[in-house]
Amino acid sequence: MEKEEVEVFKAYYKDLISATENKLIKLALDRAISSYRRNVKRALSKYPRTVKLTDEVRKIKEKSVRNWEELAKIAIDSIKDNKGNAYLARTADEARKIIGEIVGTKKVIVKSKSLTCEELDLREYLEENGNEVWETDLGEFIIQHLGIRPMHILSPAIHVPREEVAKLLSKVTGEKVEAKIEEETKLVRRYLRKIFFKANVGISGANVLAADTGALFLIENEGNIRLTTGLPPVHIAVVGIEKLVPTIQDALKVSEVTWRYANYTVPSYISIIAGPSKTGDIEKITTYGVHGPKELHVVLVDNGRSEMAKDDVFREALYCLKCGRCMYECPIFELTAGYFGYKYFIGYGAALTAFLAGGMIRAAPIAYTCLRCGKCVEVCPVKINTSEIILKLRRAISSYENRLEENI
Repeated sequence: MEKEEVEVFKAYYKDLISATENKLIKLALDRAISSYRRNVKRALSKYPRTVKLTDEVRKIKEKSVRNWEELAKIAIDSIKDNKGNAYLARTADEARKIIGEIVGTKKVIVKSKSLTCEELDLREYLEENGNEVWETDLGEFIIQHLGIRPMHILSPAIHVPREEVAKLLSKVTGEKVEAKIEEETKLVRRYLRKIFFKANVGISGANVLAADTGALFLIENEGNIRLTTGLPPVHIAVVGIEKLVPTIQDALKVSEVTWRYANYTVPSYISIIAGPSKTGDIEKITTYGVHGPKELHVVLVDNGRSEMAKDDVFREALYCLKCGRCMYECPIFELTAGYFGYKYFIGYGAALTAFLAGGMIRAAPIAYTCLRCGKCVEVCPVKINTSEIILKLRRAISSYENRLEENI
């Protein structure tokens, strides 16, 4: 085993053990898990049809992932028909280059939460190019200013209790704030408002992309995504190819299951974006670039997903809706938060890490941390077989285990 590999393993396990002893993580996760379970139970009880819809959504994802190339071609044509711009990036470097050329330098950029952007290290890349980048999701805003990595796909600052948030916000904004969640959110609203209005570029991800219409679906509660995608003159959407589905009706179904299992009866905002702003109010002549963005750029990202899609077992990880429910039931995550992962979290995330964000060296310790207890499979709306994924991944990296015993 190379020295670098040994150090990765040692650092991972050191962080993992340290997390189990961190009282702040325990405090924050105990609060969050309790709230989540209560909310999702209420949402699914009120709308039982969503539970019945999960089987259909699983089939939609199976079909879409297998046929991603055809869907990507249709989506790109649809987006261009809508006067948007569309690109297919085969690698992370290609994706960063495309986005970097659109953005340029010395721009003010507002950005919504996006796992794909985390995968690409996009914020760091744009900052290195001389741009000012602001995370606008409250959790990501906290993480950005703490200088640490996200700990959950939906709630990146899940491990930071309100007391620590108050200290951070007082330091960042220069305004003293009490450790009351309502007061903290009010302060961030005031602080970010002026930044939204001076931003040159808005960057978002997408929950789903309907190929037939080129329509992006974005689910949120804060309202920051609407401001990020609606105020700046340029909107860039960064979308993994696994988010493609054939039709707008399919996208609606996937969206409903996603938000219900994310613990919402209904989200505050569901944005459907299918091109730059436009009007036909004068003589019914369509003119682009009205009150909203003048430009829409959609960057479809492969970066290893097409290889995953070829494998009957690893392919399942691409069915993930990013609802986050599995994490709240994972016994390891409950103790360690996102330290059980690397950009992508818990068991199924080990496969995503292997193919998309770090390779086998980062995936191996995650795969061997997973208990294969199956609790995540029980609650997953699309029944991703994490146990089988982990078993196959362990076989693929078994040589790591032998060398690990010899060197650590």
